[in-house]
Amino acid sequence: MSFKTIKNTYILGLGALGGMYASQLQDMNPEAVKIIADEKRIKSYQNTAFTVNGKSRTFQYVRPETGAPYADLIMVTVKFNALPNAIKDLKSFVGPDTIIISLLNGIGSEELIGNTIGIDHLIHAYGVGMDAVREGTALTYSNMGKIVFGEKIPGAAPAKITALKDLFDRAAIPCVNPENMERAMWTKFMLNVGINQASTILNAPYGAFQSPSEARELMKMASREVIQLSLKCGIDLNEDDLKNCLNIIETLHPNGKTSMLQDMEAGRKTEVDIFAGAVMDLGKKYHIPTPVNETFYRIIRFMEEIQ
Repeated sequence: MSFKTIKNTYILGLGALGGMYASQLQDMNPEAVKIIADEKRIKSYQNTAFTVNGKSRTFQYVRPETGAPYADLIMVTVKFNALPNAIKDLKSFVGPDTIIISLLNGIGSEELIGNTIGIDHLIHAYGVGMDAVREGTALTYSNMGKIVFGEKIPGAAPAKITALKDLFDRAAIPCVNPENMERAMWTKFMLNVGINQASTILNAPYGAFQSPSEARELMKMASREVIQLSLKCGIDLNEDDLKNCLNIIETLHPNGKTSMLQDMEAGRKTEVDIFAGAVMDLGKKYHIPTPVNETFYRIIRFMEEIQ
């Protein structure tokens, strides 16, 4: 596949992340982005005033059953527990050269999508450093963060990497293409395991973790269990990687909230299974104790039950 300019992008999931990137692409070119949604969700979107940093936004929508033209790029930004249905919804928009990036938390969404759609369509990616908060139909953020993207096997799909870099540059979406994408994804996993879960249990915004405190130490304890597991998986994270994660947290708005805390406040099911649950599973596999994440898992599950 030679380099092909990405002209039409479909986004599946209009939460904080999807809304932020949809708005950025729309500013570049109103015809460049469409939202995949079913009829019920489209009517809900159209009957509400969606705003991003105070600016009213109206998006174009496509229904899975309409057979719209193939996408050059599909960005998946749903929650992990919505992924099985999302995979069904995006299938009809995938052509021979369609690129798919999953910006879900965790380290397993690409494999799930690839098993159904075809792994050749996938470029690994995640978002980091953004502080977007969606309350109802109002989305606000002060830091867009960046999209980290790359091939799991370096050099396997250079044309797709070039096409994505070109699109993100045109849309003024900060991005980076690391040399070792798998290690980068484990670093994000470590960050999520620590900050998402600690913030939810403590009902605390980013500010609680931006300087030395008991909250910050709790987050680090959970993250260090990921470091220990990474050594068994050949990823070899270390304390410098954890320090870099703390540096990212310090750039976020002090009043911003993690996606898991937002889910808990909204009464939605959290992604604890792909954070503490995944750490626990890996711990059993490699015979490594994970007491902090086991405690987090039970607390968050209880919080979900009583909300």
